[in-house]
Amino acid sequence: MFTRRTALMGAALVAAAPFAIRTAGAEEVMDTSAAAKVDLSSLPRRKVKLLRPPFVHEHEQVASTGPSIIEFEMRIVEKELQLDEGAWVQAMTFNGSVPGPMMVVHEGDYVELTLYNAPENMMQHNIDFHSATGALGGGSLTLVNPGEKAVLRWKATRPGTFVYHCAPGGPMIPWHVVSGMSGCIMVLPRDGLKDHEGKPVSYDRVYYIGENDFYIPRDADGAYKRYADAGEGYSDMLEVMNKLIPTHVVFNGRVGALTGEGALQAEQGETVLFVHSQANRDSRPHLIGGHGDLVWETGKFNNPPERDLETWFIRGGSAGAALYTFLQPGVYAYVNHNLIEAVNLGATAHVIVGGEWNNDLMEQVVAPVEYDALHEGRSALP
Repeated sequence: MFTRRTALMGAALVAAAPFAIRTAGAEEVMDTSAAAKVDLSSLPRRKVKLLRPPFVHEHEQVASTGPSIIEFEMRIVEKELQLDEGAWVQAMTFNGSVPGPMMVVHEGDYVELTLYNAPENMMQHNIDFHSATGALGGGSLTLVNPGEKAVLRWKATRPGTFVYHCAPGGPMIPWHVVSGMSGCIMVLPRDGLKDHEGKPVSYDRVYYIGENDFYIPRDADGAYKRYADAGEGYSDMLEVMNKLIPTHVVFNGRVGALTGEGALQAEQGETVLFVHSQANRDSRPHLIGGHGDLVWETGKFNNPPERDLETWFIRGGSAGAALYTFLQPGVYAYVNHNLIEAVNLGATAHVIVGGEWNNDLMEQVVAPVEYDALHEGRSALP
């Protein structure tokens, strides 16, 4: 059943917007109020405060109780973000960050999200959970105008890492996604992660790396354009988007976000779980100086992990997970191994690992020194 509000909502927004937009059609917005109610009153409830990526809220790796209702809140924030020197975007965000925060629950839990569309926003928004069942991943039940909120509850039935993103309908979907509006949820098995032999594995730290592609228009002189609001730049951005060549491919919202002071931290001997999402384009994470000890490339924990990978593949519209135990100290570079995107467009992070060097794993036998080119090195040629 569809309501009068549903039918009128899109028309009102089109009239108010400073540019032509297409919102979700009435057939994409559902009214499920007539469905039979489910009694979950016996289940415990737990409120969780989300953290800004790359950090993830505290959680149990192995569930110590039965299923619960896990309550989250997210506020949609439209704001300008700086991607790089001289490059700005009118971003659309979950909780003000790109990517949106990562949620963690266990299989069998219920996710209850209160989604707020701030009254100062211009756009209609919603959320599509790739991990949820029905109603366009919840998108049909969460379409909110500025100043509105919606509460969605869904059961986590499939363990794994999954993308969520805004999907308000038509051409708004890709525009909102490449304006920063995506994130990730991890549904852990109740008995925790398992290796390829079914043995339990755990992690000391978890980091969430959200990869985003951006499409910033340039002026006649080649400088990036800057706009007063998202609506002003829509037509220019759409033209760049449709060429499918991003101007920036970044981790966690900007070039250098996870390097320097923002670099990830670990200690020698620690096992780190890297969760990597890309809501729109394919990616190929690679840890320079390390490996993927166990990799759930498709992000689904019912499948056994692959082992000892040098590079893994994240399909556009998915999230994967890789587990690695750091054996050497130093700086590791975590990159998208399309090296053009890593070096020139921004998809690089650093992991700073403390500890003591192990010469058995690698030793610099001779430091760089000049050599006699006339007599040395000739045997190296075929």
